Amino acid sequence: MSYSRVGVVTGANKGIGLAIVRQLALQYPKSPLNSGSFLIYLTARDKSRGEGALKDLQEDAQLKKAKALKVDGGISEIKYHALDVTDINSIKTFTEYLKQAHGEGIDFVINNAGIAMNGFVDTNVVKTTLGCNYYSTLEASHTFLSLLKPHGRLINVASTAGKLGQFSEEIRNRFLASKTEADVTDLMKDFQSAVDAGREKEAGFPSAAYAVSKAGLIGATRALAYSEKENGSTALINSCCPGYVNTDMTKGNGVKTPDEGAQTPVFLALQDIKGATGTFWRNEQVQEW
Repeated sequence: MSYSRVGVVTGANKGIGLAIVRQLALQYPKSPLNSGSFLIYLTARDKSRGEGALKDLQEDAQLKKAKALKVDGGISEIKYHALDVTDINSIKTFTEYLKQAHGEGIDFVINNAGIAMNGFVDTNVVKTTLGCNYYSTLEASHTFLSLLKPHGRLINVASTAGKLGQFSEEIRNRFLASKTEADVTDLMKDFQSAVDAGREKEAGFPSAAYAVSKAGLIGATRALAYSEKENGSTALINSCCPGYVNTDMTKGNGVKTPDEGAQTPVFLALQDIKGATGTFWRNEQVQEW
């Protein structure tokens, strides 16, 4: 079956990712981008959790009341597909599937998958956190970009934790002056080296792997957007913060519900953002980095 629009959400079996899928289905009918039938891929590493999340959405009272899904007479359909963004083979398998199933391309990807590790910031915590939140997300971003239709959209879910006020002036200026992904990756490497030596604070970084990884993601997303635009691409590539959301990642301390946290990523996927690319958003507005 062919669909008018196709979107992908990573890390979508719970929390913000699951809420993003729900809100996409709820908001699409009134979106200026509504052009007919809509397929949303809910992706997750674990098959049982992903399929369980899909079942929950198919029985979701809010979606049923709105008649958002095709099974209830709506125009949206949700499918589960396995995807582990930290596994390059998993990314390749999924993208090959998308090429075969949607030869005309897909409309957007919301890269929501990420981790926040507990405990003291050490070499392993930094390596694992940067591996998922920075390197793997960028790997997925590049691969998905090749599948986007003209004017397609890539949204990387970052965090206000990655804003630059917590870095030294020197490091902050390096972030702001970064023009390429390589520039940002050099900063990530310098952070890893500083942590390895136990000198991250002296080097101008906070002792916070999650915060640095999200600063890197914001910077690299910006650099990727600039590079794509210079090469003639019409894709809109942005990062965003969902806010402080009450999820497992915040240990239940968040002040927003997952559905509230989903609003900005969904806005960037479905609304008229006036051609914005390379920007960082929160509360449906562009933010200073």
